Amino acid sequence: MGRSIPQGTQQEWIPVRVSNPDGRGPFVILCDHASNHVPEDFGMLGLQPQDLQRHIAWDPGALGVSKVMSQALDAPLVESCVSRLVIDCNRALDAPDLIPSLSETTTIPANLDLDGAARQQRIALSHMPYHAAIEKLAQERASGGYDEPVYVAVHSYTPVYRGVERPWHIGIIHDDDDRVAAPLISGLQSSGEFEVGINEPYSPADRVYYTLERHASAAGLPSVMIEIRNDLITTLQDERKWGELLAHLLKNIIQNPLTGTGGTSKKETANRN
Repeated sequence: MGRSIPQGTQQEWIPVRVSNPDGRGPFVILCDHASNHVPEDFGMLGLQPQDLQRHIAWDPGALGVSKVMSQALDAPLVESCVSRLVIDCNRALDAPDLIPSLSETTTIPANLDLDGAARQQRIALSHMPYHAAIEKLAQERASGGYDEPVYVAVHSYTPVYRGVERPWHIGIIHDDDDRVAAPLISGLQSSGEFEVGINEPYSPADRVYYTLERHASAAGLPSVMIEIRNDLITTLQDERKWGELLAHLLKNIIQNPLTGTGGTSKKETANRN
């Protein structure tokens, strides 16, 4: 059965943080797996401290890169402040790994046999606030006269997963809308420095595109998911290097009209009516 959080402790941790909400740039940076924090009331989920340093708990380096990009692009940044082992904010509510009982080869004891009330509690404490913050930011920017946003989700991945090496330095993930992904892939490949995974090591078919599907694709807005191999962003210098590189490429992309296969935004639909 699920363990309930004692009354009076639910607000002792922050589920989501929004930085630079008034940024004037067109991009909105999202970091779904920014934190490995597990609130004390969850008792470390039955894991050892070293487990929470592993990629199963978060995306190491992703937040640092996101912060550099936010500053360079003058873009808002929305970050989840809770480990994905508590609840994964980048999963649909019906996803089997929304609250994972097994991550890679590690069993998460506190996530076994959760009852419905315990699952709803986690959804209310972290998943709902995270997505509500993104929606609120979008509404505020729309009412403030900002251009429609371009959503960029920043993640990192482990170089070896279940014994299989992943050769890519960076992966660019996209759905049918490649207005940002296609030129970003081209820009990365043109340098000759990087092995670029196209919908690798994950693709939307793996149900990893939920946040962008919900906030971008559903509204016809451009988006892209960036996956950086986490052994390449282990220092502040690494994070700055990648953040500045990606910001530079995104700036170049947005200077020209976005072309390629894309959706229809709400604004475009309204203009046609």
